Amino acid sequence: MIEEPWKDNWHVLPSHVSPTYIGHDLAAAESHAGPDALREQLERLVQAFPDGRVTVDEQFSEGDVVTSRWTFRGTQTGELSGIAPTGKQVTVAGMTISRVDSGGVAEEWTSWDRLGMLVQLGAVTEPAHA
Repeated sequence: MIEEPWKDNWHVLPSHVSPTYIGHDLAAAESHAGPDALREQLERLVQAFPDGRVTVDEQFSEGDVVTSRWTFRGTQTGELSGIAPTGKQVTVAGMTISRVDSGGVAEEWTSWDRLGMLVQLGAVTEPAHA
């Protein structure tokens, strides 16, 4: 579910996402609810980074919880949250904790290096090092 939408394999979402899905992205102002909201969020990112790919670097589970450490790589050739296309490549690390129920992934918490991505795009200056 993490890698496949980036390969244009959208068919995985209905079969792997619970109808009651709730996604919490620590970089977003609010959570998104339902498989359609998840797809809309992913489609916006794919439009901004059409060559983007997510690689799951490590994944483990215990009970109904799956933790995935992943890396995103892509070139921003589309608009992203008001940032005009830069043509710059980014590499961003993140982690997603997914809770699974009988309907698929029911809830997720994602944390990723949004500041690092903005610095790589030139949208913000790199913070000074202490």
